[in-house]
Amino acid sequence: MRVCLICEGSYPYVAGGVAGWVQMLCRNLSDIEFVIWSIATTREEMSQYRYQLPPNVVDVKTIYLGDDTFHTDCKRIHLLKREVEILKNLVIGEKEAIDWKETLDFIKKYKDRLVDILMGEDFFEICLEAYRNTDQTEIFLEFLWNFRGMYFPFMDVFTGEFVEADIYHSLSTGYAGILGSLASYVRKKPYILSEHGIYTREREEDIIRCDWVKGKFKELWIDFFKKISMIAYQQADIVTSLFYVNKTLQIELGCPKSKIRLIPNGVAIEEYTDLISSHKLEKKHFNIATVLRVVPIKDVKTMILAFSYVQEKLPKAHLAILGGYEEDPDYYEECVEMIRSLDIHGIKFYGQVNVKEYLPDIDLMLLSSISEGQPLAILEGMAAGIPFVATNVGDCKGLLEGNADDDLGKAGCVVPVMDSKAMADAILDLAFHPEKMKRMSEVGKKRVEKYYRKERFLTQYRELYRTLGEASSWQE
Repeated sequence: MRVCLICEGSYPYVAGGVAGWVQMLCRNLSDIEFVIWSIATTREEMSQYRYQLPPNVVDVKTIYLGDDTFHTDCKRIHLLKREVEILKNLVIGEKEAIDWKETLDFIKKYKDRLVDILMGEDFFEICLEAYRNTDQTEIFLEFLWNFRGMYFPFMDVFTGEFVEADIYHSLSTGYAGILGSLASYVRKKPYILSEHGIYTREREEDIIRCDWVKGKFKELWIDFFKKISMIAYQQADIVTSLFYVNKTLQIELGCPKSKIRLIPNGVAIEEYTDLISSHKLEKKHFNIATVLRVVPIKDVKTMILAFSYVQEKLPKAHLAILGGYEEDPDYYEECVEMIRSLDIHGIKFYGQVNVKEYLPDIDLMLLSSISEGQPLAILEGMAAGIPFVATNVGDCKGLLEGNADDDLGKAGCVVPVMDSKAMADAILDLAFHPEKMKRMSEVGKKRVEKYYRKERFLTQYRELYRTLGEASSWQE
Protein backbone atom coordinates (compact mmCIF):
# COMPACT_ATOMS: atom_id res chain seq x y z
CA MET A 1 0.00 0.00 0.00
CA ARG A 2 1.26 3.49 -0.87
CA VAL A 3 0.02 6.48 1.12
CA CYS A 4 0.68 10.03 -0.10
CA LEU A 5 1.07 12.48 2.80
CA ILE A 6 0.45 16.06 1.67
CA CYS A 7 2.19 18.65 3.85
CA GLU A 8 2.00 22.43 3.56
CA GLY A 9 4.89 24.49 4.92
CA SER A 10 6.04 21.57 7.03
CA TYR A 11 7.68 18.16 6.61
CA PRO A 12 10.42 17.55 5.71
CA TYR A 13 11.66 21.14 5.45
CA VAL A 14 10.39 22.68 8.70
CA ALA A 15 10.82 21.12 12.14
CA GLY A 16 7.80 21.38 14.40
CA GLY A 17 4.78 19.62 15.85
CA VAL A 18 3.09 18.56 12.62
CA ALA A 19 6.38 17.58 10.99
CA GLY A 20 7.35 15.56 14.06
CA TRP A 21 3.96 13.85 13.88
CA VAL A 22 4.60 12.89 10.24
CA GLN A 23 8.05 11.54 11.10
CA MET A 24 6.62 9.44 13.94
CA LEU A 25 3.81 8.08 11.76
CA CYS A 26 6.11 7.07 8.90
CA ARG A 27 8.81 5.62 11.11
CA ASN A 28 6.41 3.43 13.09
CA LEU A 29 4.16 2.24 10.24
CA SER A 30 7.16 0.65 8.55
CA ASP A 31 5.08 -1.85 6.56
CA ILE A 32 3.38 1.00 4.66
CA GLU A 33 5.07 2.83 1.78
CA PHE A 34 4.86 6.61 2.04
CA VAL A 35 5.48 9.34 -0.51
CA ILE A 36 5.58 12.96 0.67
CA TRP A 37 3.93 15.66 -1.43
CA SER A 38 5.28 18.86 0.09
CA ILE A 39 4.01 22.37 -0.63
CA ALA A 40 6.82 24.80 0.16
CA THR A 41 7.33 28.54 -0.15
CA THR A 42 10.63 29.06 -2.00
CA ARG A 43 13.73 27.02 -2.70
CA GLU A 44 15.76 29.50 -0.67
CA GLU A 45 13.61 29.17 2.44
CA MET A 46 13.00 25.42 2.18
CA SER A 47 16.02 23.83 0.58
CA GLN A 48 17.18 21.31 3.18
CA TYR A 49 15.47 18.43 4.92
CA ARG A 50 15.16 18.83 8.69
CA TYR A 51 14.55 15.12 9.20
CA GLN A 52 16.30 11.92 8.22
CA LEU A 53 13.72 10.15 6.12
CA PRO A 54 12.70 6.65 7.24
CA PRO A 55 13.41 3.89 4.66
CA ASN A 56 9.71 3.48 3.86
CA VAL A 57 9.46 7.12 2.71
CA VAL A 58 10.24 6.27 -0.88
CA ASP A 59 9.96 9.71 -2.47
CA VAL A 60 9.48 13.41 -1.80
CA LYS A 61 7.78 15.58 -4.41
CA THR A 62 7.92 19.31 -3.72
CA ILE A 63 5.82 22.13 -5.14
CA TYR A 64 7.54 25.49 -4.65
CA LEU A 65 4.92 28.22 -4.77
CA GLY A 66 7.65 30.81 -5.26
CA ASP A 67 8.96 29.23 -8.46
CA ASP A 68 6.28 30.62 -10.75
CA THR A 69 5.37 34.24 -11.32
CA PHE A 70 2.68 36.02 -13.24
CA HIS A 71 3.50 36.47 -16.90
CA THR A 72 1.96 38.67 -19.55
CA ASP A 73 2.27 36.34 -22.56
CA CYS A 74 -0.83 34.34 -21.61
CA LYS A 75 -2.85 32.68 -24.34
CA ARG A 76 -6.44 33.70 -24.72
CA ILE A 77 -8.84 31.08 -23.42
CA HIS A 78 -12.53 30.72 -24.29
CA LEU A 79 -14.61 29.34 -21.44
CA LEU A 80 -18.06 27.89 -21.99
CA LYS A 81 -20.98 29.78 -20.45
CA ARG A 82 -21.38 27.20 -17.67
CA GLU A 83 -17.64 27.26 -17.00
CA VAL A 84 -17.77 31.02 -16.51
CA GLU A 85 -20.58 30.47 -13.98
CA ILE A 86 -18.50 27.84 -12.16
CA LEU A 87 -15.52 30.20 -11.99
CA LYS A 88 -17.73 33.05 -10.85
CA ASN A 89 -19.30 30.95 -8.08
CA LEU A 90 -15.87 29.91 -6.88
CA VAL A 91 -14.45 33.42 -6.86
CA ILE A 92 -17.36 35.57 -5.62
CA GLY A 93 -20.22 33.18 -4.82
CA GLU A 94 -21.38 32.12 -1.39
CA LYS A 95 -19.46 29.02 -0.32
CA GLU A 96 -22.69 27.14 0.48
CA ALA A 97 -23.88 27.56 -3.12
CA ILE A 98 -20.75 26.25 -4.84
CA ASP A 99 -21.08 22.93 -6.66
CA TRP A 100 -17.80 21.35 -5.61
CA LYS A 101 -18.04 18.44 -8.06
CA GLU A 102 -18.36 20.85 -10.98
CA THR A 103 -15.58 22.99 -9.54
CA LEU A 104 -13.20 20.04 -9.28
CA ASP A 105 -14.13 18.97 -12.83
CA PHE A 106 -13.39 22.50 -14.05
CA ILE A 107 -9.97 22.56 -12.33
CA LYS A 108 -9.18 19.10 -13.64
CA LYS A 109 -10.05 20.11 -17.23
CA TYR A 110 -7.97 23.29 -17.23
CA LYS A 111 -5.12 22.11 -15.00
CA ASP A 112 -2.49 23.31 -17.48
CA ARG A 113 -4.26 26.59 -18.40
CA LEU A 114 -5.12 27.98 -14.97
CA VAL A 115 -2.76 30.98 -15.15
CA ASP A 116 -4.25 31.86 -18.56
CA ILE A 117 -7.69 31.85 -16.92
CA LEU A 118 -6.53 34.15 -14.12
CA MET A 119 -5.13 36.65 -16.60
CA GLY A 120 -8.06 36.31 -18.96
CA GLU A 121 -11.09 38.44 -19.76
CA ASP A 122 -13.62 36.27 -17.89
CA PHE A 123 -11.74 36.50 -14.59
CA PHE A 124 -11.33 40.25 -15.12
CA GLU A 125 -15.09 40.69 -15.66
CA ILE A 126 -15.93 38.60 -12.59
CA CYS A 127 -13.69 40.77 -10.44
CA LEU A 128 -15.09 43.95 -11.97
CA GLU A 129 -18.64 42.81 -11.13
CA ALA A 130 -17.61 42.07 -7.53
CA TYR A 131 -15.94 45.48 -7.28
CA ARG A 132 -19.06 47.31 -8.51
CA ASN A 133 -21.35 45.37 -6.16
CA THR A 134 -19.37 46.14 -3.03
CA ASP A 135 -18.58 49.36 -1.23
CA GLN A 136 -14.95 49.65 -2.25
CA THR A 137 -12.75 52.67 -1.60
CA GLU A 138 -9.60 51.14 -3.07
CA ILE A 139 -8.87 51.44 -6.78
CA PHE A 140 -10.00 48.54 -8.95
CA LEU A 141 -6.47 47.50 -9.93
CA GLU A 142 -5.61 46.75 -6.28
CA PHE A 143 -8.88 44.85 -5.94
CA LEU A 144 -8.14 42.77 -9.07
CA TRP A 145 -4.61 41.89 -8.01
CA ASN A 146 -5.77 40.83 -4.57
CA PHE A 147 -8.02 38.27 -6.24
CA ARG A 148 -5.22 37.15 -8.53
CA GLY A 149 -2.94 36.92 -5.51
CA MET A 150 -5.43 34.58 -3.84
CA TYR A 151 -6.05 32.29 -6.77
CA PHE A 152 -2.60 32.15 -8.34
CA PRO A 153 -1.03 29.88 -5.67
CA PHE A 154 -4.34 28.03 -5.37
CA MET A 155 -4.24 27.13 -9.06
CA ASP A 156 -0.45 26.85 -9.24
CA VAL A 157 -0.43 23.71 -7.09
CA PHE A 158 -2.24 21.83 -9.87
CA THR A 159 0.18 22.56 -12.69
CA GLY A 160 2.49 19.58 -12.09
CA GLU A 161 1.94 15.85 -12.38
CA PHE A 162 -0.13 14.18 -9.69
CA VAL A 163 1.60 11.74 -7.37
CA GLU A 164 0.39 8.14 -7.69
CA ALA A 165 -0.92 6.63 -4.46
CA ASP A 166 -3.54 4.26 -3.06
CA ILE A 167 -4.62 6.79 -0.44
CA TYR A 168 -4.17 10.57 -0.27
CA HIS A 169 -3.78 12.05 3.22
CA SER A 170 -3.39 15.80 3.73
CA LEU A 171 -2.27 17.28 7.03
CA SER A 172 -4.40 20.41 6.70
CA THR A 173 -7.02 22.04 4.54
CA GLY A 174 -5.72 25.06 2.57
CA TYR A 175 -3.47 24.35 -0.40
CA ALA A 176 -2.66 20.85 0.89
CA GLY A 177 -6.36 20.12 1.23
CA ILE A 178 -7.29 21.32 -2.24
CA LEU A 179 -4.41 19.33 -3.75
CA GLY A 180 -5.48 16.18 -1.89
CA SER A 181 -9.09 16.74 -2.92
CA LEU A 182 -8.33 17.04 -6.62
CA ALA A 183 -5.82 14.17 -6.65
CA SER A 184 -8.38 11.96 -4.93
CA TYR A 185 -11.07 13.04 -7.35
CA VAL A 186 -8.96 12.59 -10.48
CA ARG A 187 -7.37 9.27 -9.45
CA LYS A 188 -10.58 7.99 -7.83
CA LYS A 189 -8.74 7.11 -4.63
CA PRO A 190 -9.69 7.62 -0.97
CA TYR A 191 -8.79 10.84 0.78
CA ILE A 192 -8.12 11.45 4.49
CA LEU A 193 -7.92 14.97 5.91
CA SER A 194 -6.20 15.43 9.28
CA GLU A 195 -6.27 18.79 11.05
CA HIS A 196 -3.95 19.49 13.97
CA GLY A 197 -4.93 23.12 14.28
CA ILE A 198 -7.91 24.50 12.37
CA TYR A 199 -6.25 25.90 9.25
CA THR A 200 -9.05 28.36 8.43
CA ARG A 201 -8.98 29.91 11.90
CA GLU A 202 -5.18 30.14 11.89
CA ARG A 203 -5.16 31.93 8.52
CA GLU A 204 -7.89 34.27 9.78
CA GLU A 205 -5.74 35.22 12.76
CA ASP A 206 -2.70 35.71 10.49
CA ILE A 207 -4.63 37.93 8.08
CA ILE A 208 -6.13 40.09 10.83
CA ARG A 209 -2.65 40.78 12.26
CA CYS A 210 -0.69 41.14 9.01
CA ASP A 211 0.23 44.37 7.20
CA TRP A 212 0.39 43.11 3.63
CA VAL A 213 -3.40 42.72 3.33
CA LYS A 214 -5.13 46.07 3.70
CA GLY A 215 -8.58 47.09 4.93
CA LYS A 216 -11.55 45.32 3.42
CA PHE A 217 -9.27 42.99 1.49
CA LYS A 218 -8.81 41.08 4.75
CA GLU A 219 -12.42 39.88 4.58
CA LEU A 220 -11.88 38.70 0.99
CA TRP A 221 -8.83 36.63 1.99
CA ILE A 222 -10.57 35.12 5.03
CA ASP A 223 -13.53 34.11 2.89
CA PHE A 224 -11.17 32.58 0.33
CA PHE A 225 -9.61 30.23 2.89
CA LYS A 226 -13.05 29.23 4.16
CA LYS A 227 -14.04 28.30 0.61
CA ILE A 228 -11.05 26.13 -0.14
CA SER A 229 -11.41 24.37 3.22
CA MET A 230 -14.95 23.45 2.19
CA ILE A 231 -13.59 21.61 -0.85
CA ALA A 232 -11.45 19.40 1.37
CA TYR A 233 -14.26 18.76 3.85
CA GLN A 234 -16.64 17.76 1.06
CA GLN A 235 -14.17 15.54 -0.83
CA ALA A 236 -12.63 13.74 2.16
CA ASP A 237 -13.78 10.23 3.00
CA ILE A 238 -12.64 10.67 6.60
CA VAL A 239 -11.64 13.77 8.56
CA THR A 240 -9.63 13.29 11.73
CA SER A 241 -9.49 15.72 14.61
CA LEU A 242 -7.34 15.72 17.73
CA PHE A 243 -9.95 16.71 20.29
CA TYR A 244 -13.62 17.55 20.73
CA VAL A 245 -13.42 21.37 20.48
CA ASN A 246 -11.68 21.14 17.12
CA LYS A 247 -14.35 18.71 15.96
CA THR A 248 -17.07 21.26 16.75
CA LEU A 249 -15.13 23.95 14.86
CA GLN A 250 -14.84 21.69 11.82
CA ILE A 251 -18.60 21.13 11.87
CA GLU A 252 -19.20 24.91 12.13
CA LEU A 253 -16.98 25.41 9.09
CA GLY A 254 -19.01 22.97 7.00
CA CYS A 255 -17.51 19.52 7.60
CA PRO A 256 -20.15 16.76 7.73
CA LYS A 257 -20.26 15.42 11.29
CA SER A 258 -20.45 11.81 10.11
CA LYS A 259 -16.96 12.03 8.53
CA ILE A 260 -15.08 13.11 11.65
CA ARG A 261 -13.02 10.70 13.77
CA LEU A 262 -11.34 11.78 17.01
CA ILE A 263 -7.76 10.46 17.12
CA PRO A 264 -5.63 12.16 19.82
CA ASN A 265 -1.88 12.46 19.53
CA GLY A 266 0.30 9.96 21.33
CA VAL A 267 3.82 9.63 22.68
CA ALA A 268 5.97 6.68 23.70
CA ILE A 269 6.02 7.25 27.45
CA GLU A 270 8.81 4.72 27.94
CA GLU A 271 11.13 6.98 25.92
CA TYR A 272 10.69 9.76 28.50
CA THR A 273 10.95 7.74 31.69
CA ASP A 274 14.16 7.82 33.74
CA LEU A 275 16.04 10.10 31.35
CA ILE A 276 19.63 10.70 32.39
CA SER A 277 21.00 14.23 32.56
CA SER A 278 23.34 15.28 29.76
CA HIS A 279 24.17 18.42 31.79
CA LYS A 280 22.98 20.72 29.04
CA LEU A 281 21.50 23.08 31.65
CA GLU A 282 23.00 24.11 34.97
CA LYS A 283 21.06 22.69 37.93
CA LYS A 284 21.90 25.69 40.11
CA HIS A 285 19.29 27.57 38.07
CA PHE A 286 15.51 27.26 38.18
CA ASN A 287 15.38 26.00 34.61
CA ILE A 288 12.38 27.04 32.55
CA ALA A 289 12.22 25.84 28.95
CA THR A 290 10.05 26.01 25.88
CA VAL A 291 10.11 23.89 22.73
CA LEU A 292 8.96 25.85 19.68
CA ARG A 293 9.68 27.43 16.34
CA VAL A 294 10.56 31.10 16.84
CA VAL A 295 7.68 32.50 14.78
CA PRO A 296 4.92 35.02 15.59
CA ILE A 297 2.16 32.45 16.15
CA LYS A 298 4.19 31.06 19.10
CA ASP A 299 4.17 34.55 20.67
CA VAL A 300 7.70 34.34 22.04
CA LYS A 301 7.54 38.02 22.97
CA THR A 302 4.86 37.45 25.61
CA MET A 303 7.02 34.69 27.07
CA ILE A 304 10.05 37.00 27.16
CA LEU A 305 8.07 39.72 28.92
CA ALA A 306 6.69 37.19 31.42
CA PHE A 307 10.22 35.99 32.16
CA SER A 308 11.36 39.57 32.83
CA TYR A 309 8.72 39.77 35.59
CA VAL A 310 9.74 36.37 36.93
CA GLN A 311 13.41 37.26 37.14
CA GLU A 312 12.67 40.28 39.33
CA LYS A 313 11.51 37.91 42.09
CA LEU A 314 13.47 34.83 41.09
CA PRO A 315 16.95 35.95 39.94
CA LYS A 316 18.17 32.36 39.60
CA ALA A 317 15.63 31.63 36.85
CA HIS A 318 16.92 30.67 33.41
CA LEU A 319 14.84 30.40 30.21
CA ALA A 320 15.99 27.97 27.52
CA ILE A 321 14.30 28.45 24.12
CA LEU A 322 14.69 25.14 22.31
CA GLY A 323 13.87 25.15 18.61
CA GLY A 324 14.83 26.60 15.25
CA TYR A 325 14.87 30.34 14.62
CA GLU A 326 15.71 30.35 10.91
CA GLU A 327 12.11 30.24 9.65
CA ASP A 328 11.38 33.91 10.38
CA PRO A 329 14.71 35.75 10.84
CA ASP A 330 13.02 39.14 11.27
CA TYR A 331 10.87 37.91 14.15
CA TYR A 332 13.87 36.24 15.78
CA GLU A 333 15.82 39.50 15.58
CA GLU A 334 12.86 41.35 17.11
CA CYS A 335 12.90 38.90 20.04
CA VAL A 336 16.65 39.34 20.50
CA GLU A 337 16.28 43.11 20.40
CA MET A 338 13.44 42.94 22.95
CA ILE A 339 15.67 40.97 25.35
CA ARG A 340 18.45 43.51 24.83
CA SER A 341 16.24 46.57 25.29
CA LEU A 342 14.68 45.19 28.49
CA ASP A 343 18.14 44.23 29.76
CA ILE A 344 17.03 40.68 30.54
CA HIS A 345 19.66 38.15 31.53
CA GLY A 346 19.24 34.40 31.62
CA ILE A 347 17.49 33.78 28.28
CA LYS A 348 19.25 31.69 25.67
CA PHE A 349 18.20 30.50 22.20
CA TYR A 350 19.59 27.00 21.74
CA GLY A 351 18.34 26.36 18.22
CA GLN A 352 17.27 22.93 16.97
CA VAL A 353 18.37 20.37 19.57
CA ASN A 354 17.63 16.87 20.80
CA VAL A 355 15.07 17.88 23.42
CA LYS A 356 15.43 14.61 25.36
CA GLU A 357 18.96 15.64 26.30
CA TYR A 358 17.57 18.73 28.05
CA LEU A 359 14.43 17.37 29.72
CA PRO A 360 16.10 15.85 32.83
CA ASP A 361 17.37 19.28 33.92
CA ILE A 362 14.17 21.25 33.21
CA ASP A 363 12.02 22.29 36.18
CA LEU A 364 9.12 23.90 34.33
CA MET A 365 8.01 24.24 30.69
CA LEU A 366 6.12 27.00 28.91
CA LEU A 367 3.88 27.40 25.87
CA SER A 368 2.77 30.91 24.91
CA SER A 369 1.15 30.26 21.52
CA ILE A 370 -1.68 32.25 20.03
CA SER A 371 -2.94 29.13 18.22
CA GLU A 372 -2.28 25.41 18.69
CA GLY A 373 -3.83 22.03 18.12
CA GLN A 374 -2.82 19.36 20.61
CA PRO A 375 0.87 20.15 21.16
CA LEU A 376 3.24 17.20 21.17
CA ALA A 377 5.64 19.37 23.19
CA ILE A 378 3.18 19.34 26.09
CA LEU A 379 2.64 15.59 25.85
CA GLU A 380 6.38 14.93 25.78
CA GLY A 381 6.95 17.23 28.75
CA MET A 382 4.15 15.54 30.70
CA ALA A 383 5.58 12.11 29.87
CA ALA A 384 8.90 13.30 31.34
CA GLY A 385 7.12 14.53 34.47
CA ILE A 386 7.57 18.27 33.88
CA PRO A 387 4.73 20.68 34.80
CA PHE A 388 3.60 23.24 32.23
CA VAL A 389 2.33 26.79 32.09
CA ALA A 390 0.48 27.18 28.78
CA THR A 391 -1.91 29.57 27.09
CA ASN A 392 -5.53 28.54 26.75
CA VAL A 393 -5.40 27.56 23.07
CA GLY A 394 -6.23 24.35 21.24
CA ASP A 395 -6.36 21.40 23.62
CA CYS A 396 -3.85 22.77 26.14
CA LYS A 397 -6.52 22.99 28.85
CA GLY A 398 -7.65 19.42 28.16
CA LEU A 399 -4.09 18.12 28.31
CA LEU A 400 -3.16 19.93 31.51
CA GLU A 401 -6.46 19.78 33.39
CA GLY A 402 -8.16 16.75 31.89
CA ASN A 403 -11.39 16.28 29.95
CA ALA A 404 -14.85 15.22 31.16
CA ASP A 405 -13.96 11.61 32.00
CA ASP A 406 -10.60 12.47 33.57
CA ASP A 407 -10.39 13.13 37.31
CA LEU A 408 -6.61 12.82 37.66
CA GLY A 409 -6.11 16.50 38.48
CA LYS A 410 -3.89 19.24 37.07
CA ALA A 411 -0.59 18.72 35.29
CA GLY A 412 0.03 22.44 34.87
CA CYS A 413 -1.52 25.91 34.71
CA VAL A 414 -3.51 27.47 31.88
CA VAL A 415 -3.36 31.24 31.37
CA PRO A 416 -5.01 33.67 28.91
CA VAL A 417 -3.41 34.35 25.53
CA MET A 418 -0.94 37.29 25.39
CA ASP A 419 -1.18 37.86 29.16
CA SER A 420 2.45 38.08 30.29
CA LYS A 421 1.52 39.03 33.87
CA ALA A 422 -0.74 35.99 34.28
CA MET A 423 1.98 33.75 32.86
CA ALA A 424 4.58 35.25 35.21
CA ASP A 425 2.29 34.84 38.24
CA ALA A 426 1.68 31.17 37.38
CA ILE A 427 5.42 30.53 36.96
CA LEU A 428 6.24 32.14 40.31
CA ASP A 429 3.44 30.32 42.10
CA LEU A 430 4.84 26.98 40.98
CA ALA A 431 8.47 27.95 41.57
CA PHE A 432 7.69 28.83 45.19
CA HIS A 433 5.51 25.76 45.77
CA PRO A 434 7.59 22.71 44.82
CA GLU A 435 5.05 20.33 46.36
CA LYS A 436 2.46 21.54 43.85
CA MET A 437 4.91 20.98 41.02
CA LYS A 438 5.58 17.46 42.26
CA ARG A 439 1.84 16.61 42.22
CA MET A 440 1.52 18.03 38.71
CA SER A 441 4.50 15.97 37.59
CA GLU A 442 2.83 12.74 38.70
CA VAL A 443 -0.52 13.69 37.17
CA GLY A 444 1.10 14.45 33.81
CA LYS A 445 2.77 11.05 33.61
CA LYS A 446 -0.45 9.25 34.60
CA ARG A 447 -2.52 11.18 32.02
CA VAL A 448 -0.18 10.34 29.16
CA GLU A 449 -0.08 6.70 30.25
CA LYS A 450 -3.87 6.46 30.37
CA TYR A 451 -5.04 8.57 27.41
CA TYR A 452 -2.17 9.48 25.06
CA ARG A 453 -0.08 6.41 24.33
CA LYS A 454 1.58 6.26 20.94
CA GLU A 455 0.45 2.69 20.31
CA ARG A 456 -3.21 3.71 20.37
CA PHE A 457 -2.67 6.55 17.91
CA LEU A 458 -0.69 4.33 15.50
CA THR A 459 -3.24 1.49 15.66
CA GLN A 460 -6.07 3.86 14.72
CA TYR A 461 -4.24 5.21 11.66
CA ARG A 462 -3.13 1.76 10.58
CA GLU A 463 -6.77 0.66 10.70
CA LEU A 464 -7.90 3.73 8.70
CA TYR A 465 -5.35 2.99 5.99
CA ARG A 466 -6.25 -0.69 5.91
CA THR A 467 -10.00 -0.07 5.67
CA LEU A 468 -9.76 2.60 2.98
CA GLY A 469 -7.07 0.68 1.08
CA GLU A 470 -9.23 -2.45 0.94
CA ALA A 471 -12.23 -0.41 -0.20
CA SER A 472 -10.13 1.20 -2.95
CA SER A 473 -8.84 -2.19 -4.17
CA TRP A 474 -12.35 -3.63 -4.21
CA GLN A 475 -13.64 -0.70 -6.31
CA GLU A 476 -10.92 -1.29 -8.89
